[in-house]
Amino acid sequence: MFVGYARVSTTEQSPELQRDALQRAGCKEVFWESGSGAKADRPGLKKALDYMREGDVLVVWKLDRLGRSLKDLIELVNGLQQRGIGFKSLTEQVDTTTSGGRLVFHIFGALAEFEREVIRERTQAGLAAARARGRQGGRPRVMDEGKIRAARAMLRDPETSIQQVCQTLGVSRATLYRYVGSGGTAKLSARFGDDEENGGRG
Repeated sequence: MFVGYARVSTTEQSPELQRDALQRAGCKEVFWESGSGAKADRPGLKKALDYMREGDVLVVWKLDRLGRSLKDLIELVNGLQQRGIGFKSLTEQVDTTTSGGRLVFHIFGALAEFEREVIRERTQAGLAAARARGRQGGRPRVMDEGKIRAARAMLRDPETSIQQVCQTLGVSRATLYRYVGSGGTAKLSARFGDDEENGGRG
């Protein structure tokens, strides 16, 4: 038995074009819904899949009506095949009940795996290049060693306020405290307190 599934992107669109094409293809039942293909929750598709039995064929007007991505499409069709259900797309003339159609989906699967491998290799190559340049993953340091040394030198001058240090280095008080407070927390805490009491002067 042929079972149709139609999907339109918005409520303003009509599913009649798809529905007519599916009925002409011999679909006895047609399930449809309105919504973006990116949505994971598709109750119309779930109803169609629940309705179907072994030996049935799910028919769509175009491949993009069924899958949210190539990976999603392949997973859906593989799930159908495991249940003994065929798949047919009218526009692309893909039919997994034939040897040629099954070959097409094997090629789709190989392409999807190839794409995943390319992305993985590019990511690993990028990380390796970053490590070779002395960089590690994660967010960059706000204050490098040069800024830390400059901050400590300025803080030794009692005439330089915390605010002036922060403005000169372009960092917040919290950042200054986090980087420079190490090894001199009590002194820096005292400077913070002095600044507040003296209107921002050290």
